[in-house]
Amino acid sequence: GLTPCDYFGRMMVDNLPKQVRVGVINVAIGGCRIEIFDKANCKGHIASQPDWLKKMATEYDNDPYGRLIALARKAQKEGVIKGVLMLQGESNSGDPRWLGQVKEVYGHILADLVDVPLIVGEVVNRTERGICASHNLLINRLPEVIPTAHVVKSDYCPAAKDFLHYTAQGYRMMGSRFAETALKLQGVKPLVNKYDVTRLKLWYNR
Repeated sequence: GLTPCDYFGRMMVDNLPKQVRVGVINVAIGGCRIEIFDKANCKGHIASQPDWLKKMATEYDNDPYGRLIALARKAQKEGVIKGVLMLQGESNSGDPRWLGQVKEVYGHILADLVDVPLIVGEVVNRTERGICASHNLLINRLPEVIPTAHVVKSDYCPAAKDFLHYTAQGYRMMGSRFAETALKLQGVKPLVNKYDVTRLKLWYNR
């Protein structure tokens, strides 16, 4: 299905010089806990999970973190890693340990790869009756424990019928908001975000 990566890329190339190319390394397992990216203990964690998640993890040789780093090192031969995008939290919803766990995973990335900012998206917001919306309170505390973390707001991004995932339009909006943050961190002032329906309405109604 559609992920934020597609419209993250579209928004980035919309606002960068034509000669600049944008790539995304996508290592994702739907419904996973942050523990699956634990460098040292992921295999034990995977063994305790339901069969559907175990099957998805095999696509990364039961080592999603290792796959992320391997692909990033390969990408570095042709380009420059600019940041880490993260959209996760529903399966750890409300767990105060999540902040420290994210900090640990991010710390490993910095040590193994490169010093880059962490851009984290909120889960489905209260504005859309998100069933894990309370986890956004923890997400918004990430900059307190990770100074280089930046939070992408999810307000008014449409939710699917399960109120857990976004609709296609919601993912388009979140992806473009991820890009807005990434562009600002690179000193680029984004143009009007044509993918964010809510903001377009506000802009046209001025």
